[in-house]
Formats: sequence, C-alpha cells, structure tokens
Amino acid sequence: MMRSVAASRREFLKGAAFAVAATALPASSLGAVSARAAALHRDAYVFDAHVHALDREFYHGGNITDRVEVGQWDLPRAREGGVDAFFLSVFVPEEYYPGRYETKQALRRMDHALRQIHDANAQLGLALNGADLTRLEREGKVAAVLDIEGSYDLDGDPGVLRSMHALGLRSAQVSAHNWNQHYADACCSTAQGGGLTSRGRDVVREMNRLGMVINVSHAADTTIAQVIDASERPVVATHHGLREVNDIPRNMPDDLLKKLVDRGGVIGFQIGSEFAYPREYAWLTAHRKKTFWDTTSIPERTRGKSIYEIDELVAPTFPMLGAEVPDEVAMHMDDWVDVVDRAIRLVGEDAVALGSDFDGGPTLARGMRDVRDLPMVTDAMLRRGYSEARIRKFLGGNLRRVFGQATA
Repeated sequence: MMRSVAASRREFLKGAAFAVAATALPASSLGAVSARAAALHRDAYVFDAHVHALDREFYHGGNITDRVEVGQWDLPRAREGGVDAFFLSVFVPEEYYPGRYETKQALRRMDHALRQIHDANAQLGLALNGADLTRLEREGKVAAVLDIEGSYDLDGDPGVLRSMHALGLRSAQVSAHNWNQHYADACCSTAQGGGLTSRGRDVVREMNRLGMVINVSHAADTTIAQVIDASERPVVATHHGLREVNDIPRNMPDDLLKKLVDRGGVIGFQIGSEFAYPREYAWLTAHRKKTFWDTTSIPERTRGKSIYEIDELVAPTFPMLGAEVPDEVAMHMDDWVDVVDRAIRLVGEDAVALGSDFDGGPTLARGMRDVRDLPMVTDAMLRRGYSEARIRKFLGGNLRRVFGQATA
C-alpha cells in the first residue's frame, strides 16, 4: 500500500531530528535502542497526553522553541524524541487558590500559551479537533492541545468554561489539582461533595456539547465514576497509574479502569516512578518526609499576597524535576512497561496511551534524561514482544482516536 504524503513527510522530519540527536546523545540513551525501535518510533504517530511544556517559559522567560538544558521538555528535544502531538498543560497551582486568583492565572497561562504557539507557527500549531491533527501532520508541524490542569478556576461555571473554549481550550480536568473545589472532589483531599455536585454534572454535559476532552486525572474515585456515567463521550485519564501496582490515591483502581474503558475511554500512563514503582516511591517518600502531593501548607504561605508575589514565590519550583535517587532503588524502563502491560492484560491494547508528565515532576526511568529518550519506551515494548501495531496504538493511535471522538 502506498504511504500517505503526511506519513512520508513526518518520517522525513523525524528522521532529520533523530539524526541530529544521534550525533549528540551518549550510548546510554538513544544510541542504545535497537535499529528496529528507532525506525518504528520515527514512523509512529507519537501523541503525549500530558506535558508541562510552558511552565518554565512563563515564570523564567524564553520560548518553547529554545533548546535548553534545564528540565525534561522543549520543542527541539521533543522533536528529537519523535513527538507529533501533545496535551499542553495549562497548570494553575494551588498557591493561586486562596486569594481567588485562579481564573486570572488560567487566562494568563492561556494567553501565554497561545502567543508561544503563534510565534512558533513554523513548527507548532494549535489543535482543536481531530482534523487539525491531520492537517498539522501534513504540514510537518507538532500539534498542541490546550488542557487545563487545576480547574478550580472554573468553579463549576459553564460560562467560564465556554469563554475558555472560545479561546482554544479543548481539554479540562474536572477536579482541581489536588484540592477539592465547589463542583468535584479531588483525589488527595477529604471528600466534600461526594464526587460531582449537580453543578459538576452541568459542566460535564457542557463539555460534551462543546466537544471537549473530559480529563479525570487528579479526581477522586467517586468523581471519576460519576463523570464516566454522566458523559456521553469517552473520558480520558491523561496521566495516571494503577493502584494495584502502587496503592496511592492518584492511581486508578481496577474497577474504575474497567468502567472507563467500557465506555470507550483511554488511560495515559505517567512515566514517573512515583506512580509506577513502589520501591522507589517508598524511598522518595521517606526522604521527603511527606507524600509527593502534600499541599496542606499552601494557604498560610500565600494568603494576602498579590498574584505577582505568588508568581515570585512559585517560580523557583519550575520546571518541576524528578528526584535524584540511588541506582539500587531506581526504576528501569522495563519496570514501567510492566505497569502498562498489566493494564493491557486487564482492559486491552485499545485503552492505553502515553501521558508522560514531563516537567511535571516525574522521576524518570534509569538512563532516561528527558523527552529525547522516548524511543526507550518503544525499545522496551519490542523487547517484551509487543507487535508494532500494539506499540503504535500506545504511542499515539488510541489517544488520537478518542481525541477525535471527544472533539467531533
């Protein structure tokens, strides 16, 4: 069968990026993957469900097209890692909540993202639906989908949601980051509304009507179950793990995963050891003296501050980097693929996706520096015996399908 012009152009552009990367990378990363893995990864459509792509630039300046050595993600390195599309996290941290600056901060972050995408137009484009993914692929551009993380700012108001949709937002977490808000309980706070309130159900219905991805990552179990029941379209957990692997509230239990998938949804797997590798998680928790998502001290630190003072307060935390851990407790890429494999055995290969959370704090697998090393995932899956078709589904095919369905 003759290959499409878009696929040929994508392979050419990826091949050029891989060639540049191969001259600079140490043997421990891209040079260590098999020729078959490199070729498959270069040809596949790679769609990452969760990336903190612009946190660093918002707080410290610079452009998404700048290649930097700080953090795990920028556009040049993403292209070297074979990325074709990604959910760009519009992240509103808890520090903005006590002063009720969250809506203003969300708008500032969206404005910043849209200006960055516009200025990078030769390489990057905003995707509003599945057709845009195809168009941008044909043009040889990476596609960015705006996804708000920390939707405390919506406060259950469909009018605010519609305004953000008009600006280009196409995905939203139904819960706040780790706190509850007035319409949906989050994973890591004491239950407040029993999951979704009636206002929360209104938000779900409006997201369906507008054609938006409903993102249940960071939501409480009750919220996730009720969102799935309320939604007429497939639901996505953009960056998650499995609770049967690591028993933490940010991971999804088997019964909820089955429920998500039964309604056509997809789970994106966060690439860090905090979610996927109990041995390293236990070491990290012991050395941090608290859990990764403990935000209980935030109100006292931010109350009474202006939004610009809060900017200065949180700026040093970005980009959010993974911890340094000793080799003897470090997760290997095969350990991470074990988690994906368990999900496939439970719910099938059409329900899994990549949701890296680069620059969002994950401690990456041993030998993985940043987004350039995504081919390590493909290589590990080939070693496990996965078919090329299954790997293509995981790398981007499944998420691309559901994104098209949700935004149709």
